[in-house]
Amino acid sequence: MTFTPQRIETARLTQNVWTSGPEDGTPLLLVHGNLSSGGFWKYTAAEFGDDVRVIAPDLRGYGDTDAEPIDATRGLGAMADDLHALLEALGLAGQQRVNSAGWSMGAGVLQQMMLEYPDDLASVTLIAPLSPYGFGGTRGANGEPCTPDAAACGAAGANAAFIQRLAAKDASDEDPQTSPRIMMRTFYGGGENAANIDEDFLTDELLKTRTGDDFYPGTAVPSETWPGLATGEKGVLNTMSPKYYNASGIVDLERKPAVVWIHGSEDKVVADGSLFDLATLGQMGAVPGWPGEDVLPPQPMVRQTRAVLDAYRANGGAVTEVALQGADHGIPLALPGRVAQEITAVLVR
Repeated sequence: MTFTPQRIETARLTQNVWTSGPEDGTPLLLVHGNLSSGGFWKYTAAEFGDDVRVIAPDLRGYGDTDAEPIDATRGLGAMADDLHALLEALGLAGQQRVNSAGWSMGAGVLQQMMLEYPDDLASVTLIAPLSPYGFGGTRGANGEPCTPDAAACGAAGANAAFIQRLAAKDASDEDPQTSPRIMMRTFYGGGENAANIDEDFLTDELLKTRTGDDFYPGTAVPSETWPGLATGEKGVLNTMSPKYYNASGIVDLERKPAVVWIHGSEDKVVADGSLFDLATLGQMGAVPGWPGEDVLPPQPMVRQTRAVLDAYRANGGAVTEVALQGADHGIPLALPGRVAQEITAVLVR
C-alpha cells in the first residue's frame, strides 16, 4: 500500500496528513512524537491489512503542516484540538470509531484527547509514552511536582548547540553529540532494523521541525532553583512540562477506551532516569550544580505510567501491557510489524 501525504484544510489549520489504505477502511489515527513527523509511521503503516485506513498527520510545528504557534499553557491541548479538527474535517469526530496510536509525545497528545474529546477515540495504543505527569520535574508514582515553577523542565533543558544545528537543517553526522541525525539514530532510530529504513528520509523529516520561541524548544524563564531556568509559556517542550501537562485524570473517564501500553526495556528517552531529564544528567555529574534528590530527583516516568494505567484498569478500563525486552525508544521503526500486530489486536471495526 502507498503511504502518501496530502494537505487537508481544517477549521484550525491546514495539516499535512500521511495516509494509506481505503478511504472507507477502519480509521486508525497515528500520532508522531517530538523531532519527527507523520512520515515516521511509514514502516508501521505498511504492516496493516488492506481494510485499515491509516491517518498520520504532521503535528503543528512539524513536517509540512502549517507552522502555527504553540501555546504551552494548555499542555498538549493545542495539538489535541488540531487532531479533533482533523477528525471533524474527515467526518470522524465524536463517533467513538477512530482507533489510535501515539508514540512518545504523540502518546501524550492522545492522553489529552481522551480527556478533552472523550467520544473521538475507540482504542488507544501508547508507545513509549510521555508520562501522564509530563516530562521532568516530578517525583514518585503520583507525579508530585518538585518545584512550583517546573524548574529544569521544558525549554529550560534544551541543548543550544543541537537547536542551532536543527535550525540550520544540518543533516551531517559530524560532532555526533549535537547532530540531529546521530541523536535520532542513537535514541529512536531503527536499531537492528536500521538496514530496512531510509535514514535520509527520516532525517529530512526531522529537520522540518520548526525552531524558535513559538516552536522548538520554546521559551524559558528565570528560576531560583537549579539550573536557574524554568518552564516558559510558549513552544513545544513546555507543552510537556508538568507545569501545564497532567493527563492522570483519564482514570476517571466515564467511558474508557481499551488501552495498549508498549514500552522497551532499553528506552533512554522515556525511562525511570531518562537521559533527557536534566535531573538524571545532574545526578550523573554531566550537568554541574545538581541540588540532589531531595530537591529534584530523576523522574520515574515508567513507574508513573504504570500507576495511572493500574488505576485506569481498577476503575473499569481494559489495559494490555506489552513490555519489549531489548527495545529502545524507536519501537515503531525497529519493530513495525510487532507494533501493527498489537494495534490490530484492539482495533474496533
